[in-house]
Amino acid sequence: MRYLAIILLSLVLFSSCKVMRSNLMLKTPKDFTYDKFNDSLYTGEYRIANNDFIQYKVLTNNGYKLINLSGDVGSSNFRTDLDVTVESDGTIKLPLLGRVKVSGLTIKEAERLVETRYDSLYVNPYVTMKVINRRVIIFPGNGGVARVITLTNNNTTVMEAIATAGGVVEDGKAYKVKLIRNTVNKEKPMVFLMDLSEITGVKDANSVVQSGDIIYVEPRYRPLVQLSREVTPILTLGTSLLLIYQFTRLIN
Repeated sequence: MRYLAIILLSLVLFSSCKVMRSNLMLKTPKDFTYDKFNDSLYTGEYRIANNDFIQYKVLTNNGYKLINLSGDVGSSNFRTDLDVTVESDGTIKLPLLGRVKVSGLTIKEAERLVETRYDSLYVNPYVTMKVINRRVIIFPGNGGVARVITLTNNNTTVMEAIATAGGVVEDGKAYKVKLIRNTVNKEKPMVFLMDLSEITGVKDANSVVQSGDIIYVEPRYRPLVQLSREVTPILTLGTSLLLIYQFTRLIN
């Protein structure tokens, strides 16, 4: 029993260390400096990233007459929409134009760029683009319910993404929500901290998410629940050994 008491005391003393919280992800040190929110996060539009799948249509005469991109002049059922992938160098391959760099541009900027390139080939070209594989990873406060959300709108906000995932779960800390964004020109990702427990946090939650963003709601730690979960098997084993010991003494 003395050894069992020592084990229980050790578990209590070390209940806050990583051994007891081994499933906690994306931790930041106490002195970590978070990135600051700015107006560009609220008003900025989605920007095309590498590995995006882009569906685009090309029309001419400001959309009056369709262009046959398939090359089959005699076909009346030709396609004017094609899917292309943004390669690792930030370019897409377009009919007649070859490779065009679009990574880092907004949808509108990419459409205008391609229209300009087609301007020498067609009269008043009209281009529409849509990224069809934009995704955001959301941890709503419990790792068991993490989700990968496909963004259907061009300018989806953090609040919309969290709502799509079902909101912050019961064990999530609404006052500690991290927006983690990988950037091409920086060695470390940008990390923003939001407090969504107060109405004042709505402004930060209106930030436009980008493809590949991670929204992480830190889970609440319940030491007593965790301790009981860890101690119960030990108590069961100790009780069983004690019963066996007592039974052995009775037999002898």
